[in-house]
Amino acid sequence: MQVWKNWHMATCTEPVVITTDISAPFTLPAAMWAELEAAYQTPPRAYHNIQHVHEVAAHYRTVAESVGWKYPKEVYLAVLYHDAIYHAGRKDNEIRSAELAVDAVGKYLSNESIDLIKLSGLIELTARHGHVHADNLDEDSKLFLDCDMAILGAESAQFLAYDKAIATESRGKLPGWMFQFYRRKFLKNLLDSPRIYLSELFLESHEAKARSNIEGLLKKPRSILMASSGR
Repeated sequence: MQVWKNWHMATCTEPVVITTDISAPFTLPAAMWAELEAAYQTPPRAYHNIQHVHEVAAHYRTVAESVGWKYPKEVYLAVLYHDAIYHAGRKDNEIRSAELAVDAVGKYLSNESIDLIKLSGLIELTARHGHVHADNLDEDSKLFLDCDMAILGAESAQFLAYDKAIATESRGKLPGWMFQFYRRKFLKNLLDSPRIYLSELFLESHEAKARSNIEGLLKKPRSILMASSGR
């Protein structure tokens, strides 16, 4: 079993170590885990933290056990590293996270056969959530992006906690009104899309709940949303 932070008990600054039963396609060295863990604590995040990685990895396992992955190693590493570098408001988080992943593979996994172009491409795709079409992607890319967006189709309380955490991360980076403008624009764009989820697997399991969650959030008074995001 790999070692993770206990996201049920953790704060942004005081994580607790637990183990998880998520199966990995290969073993990662302890030093690699330590560096990855440190990356996700810098800076402290309300959402894009090890909890999020844990949740995406759980969906990775679901896919592995159902339809399967064509590039299991590359997708698994993309799950682990896709938000390793995250500073709210920056435009280069995904590129820098991809570079970190490639560097880590060269440093720790030189004996593994890893398609670095595929790995980088998957991570960089996460910058385009809501702006990619299923017809332009291979199946692994669709499933990976859907794993990352699965939170939209979570139970209502978890979805609202996610939305509040996203707002918390933006605090001090953008005025509350500006954050809400862009946030609502992003969510409305998802609703206006023919489909939120790119793969058939997530379309069937998450689409309806995601639309319900987003519609419910957008119906809330702007004053409530502003209060949650700060001013």
